[in-house]
Amino acid sequence: MLPIHYIDPVYRPPSEANSLILPLTDGCSWNRCAFCEMYTDPQKRFRARDEKEVEESLRQLGEMPESALIRRVFLADGDALALPTRRLLAALTNIRCYLPNVRRVSSYCLPRNLKKKSADEMREVAEAGLSLVYLGAESGDDTVLQKIDKGETYQSTVDALEKLGAARIQRSVMILNGLGGIRYSREHAYNSARLANATQPEYLAVLTLSFPRGEARFRAAFPEWEMPGIQGLFIEMRHFVESLELSRTVFRSDHASNWLSLRGTLGADKARLLAELERAIAAPDSAPLRPAWARGL
Repeated sequence: MLPIHYIDPVYRPPSEANSLILPLTDGCSWNRCAFCEMYTDPQKRFRARDEKEVEESLRQLGEMPESALIRRVFLADGDALALPTRRLLAALTNIRCYLPNVRRVSSYCLPRNLKKKSADEMREVAEAGLSLVYLGAESGDDTVLQKIDKGETYQSTVDALEKLGAARIQRSVMILNGLGGIRYSREHAYNSARLANATQPEYLAVLTLSFPRGEARFRAAFPEWEMPGIQGLFIEMRHFVESLELSRTVFRSDHASNWLSLRGTLGADKARLLAELERAIAAPDSAPLRPAWARGL
């Protein structure tokens, strides 16, 4: 058993499936996004973990023979970068001390949490070991961001991504297909592409908006929202992809929430991805869609 106290449910990006999950915080400091169900349970109220607790967990881990196999660490929960820089540096230093075989440390990131961190501070954090950040932009459209109570704007997200890029921290950006509903579908697609073009992230992922616990919370914030049909989602995705001007970004739209799985590198694979979308739009019944039961929702 790992010497780490977890508060369920624990969330991490799909690509961190084999990582050690190390909680530096619980919950999310914003926790108001209308679409998000991840940290709504009362036991997930935001708090910073005790610094000595984190170090002691790492020390005990380092004494376990299995620790030599740990290559990746994901800093949980949804908001580790809300911590002061000093605390981040202490945690990263302890990871390097007690788990010397770790090659990658990653975290979720809210753009708002980088506003008070200087470029020099972020370079220090990168040099201490943070190498990848997952940033849920959700949309590049200010109207959509306001509707979902994201607490961010196009510009605040650009500023955060540029600060991370300048520190040489890799950025994985997430956009939500369908988030603007039918009414704002085009604006959502075009402005999300504009966000990606302005920042050139190393990784770009598109998930489809879904509500495993129901739509009531989202609709209370965004009452005029209406989900596009499957074909409408593909058309929105086509608008998004055709508007992207990326030089070398790993693109994924293969999450369980997506009806159509797309993978490639942009811009090298842009024509192929658009052709796959065009075929799905023209003949959705014959497209290689994920069955509803397999969407894991």
